[in-house]
Amino acid sequence: MPNQDADIGVIGLAVMGENLILNIESRGFRVAVHNRTTAKIESFLSTRGKGKNLVGAESIEAFCMQLKRPRKVLLMVKAGAPVDALIETLLPYLDSGDIIIDGGNSYFKDTIERTERLNQKGILFVGAGISGGEIGALTGPSIMPGGNPLAWPEIRPIFQAIAARVPDGTPCCEWVGNDGAGHFVKMVHNGIEYSDMQLIGEAYHLMSAGMKISNLEMHEIFQTWNAGELNSYLIEITSDILVHKDDHTGKPMIDMILDAAGQKGTGKWTAIAGLDLGVPIPQIAEAVFARCISAMKEERVSASQILKGPDNTSTGCPQVSVDDVRDALFAAKICAYAQGFHLMAAATEEYNWDLNFGDVALMWREGCIIRAAFLEKINEAYGNAPALANLLLDPYFRTRMDAAQAGWRRVVRAGIEIGVPLPSISTALHYYDSYRSADLPANMIQAQRDYFGAHTYERVDRPRGEFFHTDWTGQGGDTSASTYSA
Repeated sequence: MPNQDADIGVIGLAVMGENLILNIESRGFRVAVHNRTTAKIESFLSTRGKGKNLVGAESIEAFCMQLKRPRKVLLMVKAGAPVDALIETLLPYLDSGDIIIDGGNSYFKDTIERTERLNQKGILFVGAGISGGEIGALTGPSIMPGGNPLAWPEIRPIFQAIAARVPDGTPCCEWVGNDGAGHFVKMVHNGIEYSDMQLIGEAYHLMSAGMKISNLEMHEIFQTWNAGELNSYLIEITSDILVHKDDHTGKPMIDMILDAAGQKGTGKWTAIAGLDLGVPIPQIAEAVFARCISAMKEERVSASQILKGPDNTSTGCPQVSVDDVRDALFAAKICAYAQGFHLMAAATEEYNWDLNFGDVALMWREGCIIRAAFLEKINEAYGNAPALANLLLDPYFRTRMDAAQAGWRRVVRAGIEIGVPLPSISTALHYYDSYRSADLPANMIQAQRDYFGAHTYERVDRPRGEFFHTDWTGQGGDTSASTYSA
């Protein structure tokens, strides 16, 4: 009969699962481990897990029998059907009050459904977004748990013990909200990550192809930027990447990597959520589309021999300075976060969550992929104004946007003039200009909609919420279509 003395069990011995197990064990907890391919259990326990306070189990039944009550089971498996299949396998061996935690990148609506379904069976379900990659999982990730709140007191000691910490010691892990809130926040994190990576890629491309700056010089530039307000994990690793040599050729590693980016779907989910909730997040969506067009490598190579651009590409863009590129990158980065937090605000209302945006900013301050110094400023912004409509309206960010926009506009103009694509940097500028515009051409769109479809419009001289229809051709009737929700 097993001892039933493991504090938590982890299923899934891929990179994240292994490293989380070692992290949990290093904080003084006993961990039961299981994997579908049982040979991997013995391999792990005889190598990285050797001598650790771990116990392996080759069957789900034996695994569950190793756990203290209430049982706490962390799933580190591929999102989708594998999660549901594993839940069904676990249920016969769990009791009311036991806890299942999905630590993968699951779709938040699946987490909403699982939380409700398992609650009816007496099982407490948690969807925990975990960010930090391989090293973060081992040394301290950012963890964003949501789901059944009754589970939080039971898992909190473990999760906050293994999480990254901000300088004052606060763990980058706090309860996010009910049902799918944790996975939604992690999804938005990943959407911002898509945008952040694309912005850095565009800055690199402009400096390399447009400004003819060498990899070594760019390494030093990114290193300098990382010492200032752009300080972040992604800027730091970009500096490192630029001087890494290929073991086989001795050439810069970055020059040996094919320009075709992959993706796993969380960026796409974020863009879809923006469309579903009617929230403008064009920059995040553009970053997803940029990966899609990058994947069309062979087609792009063929098109490059046929389609012509500006004649002055080879002359570079001397009218743009490195400081301008820094300002464009910083301003566009602010816009990406503004869009992400706007999306979370809309989700709070739609799904009856109570997201604390200051807490979210702190959870992202260390451990996660988008960790950056200026997240402290975001925390301050929402601390000063919890109902802040948009991050751009905060005094600090408003001032920084104003200071950066001249260089930002020069960068976008230069990209257009020499034909270096800057889809995310330019989309961010369009977003900023649209948000700050009192008047947009949507009046023409509404006139067109009413003309061909009697979809109605509102008037500038009447209160909002009153809708009107014009018989534009003299051949229509008085009947109009139903009103719309913007």
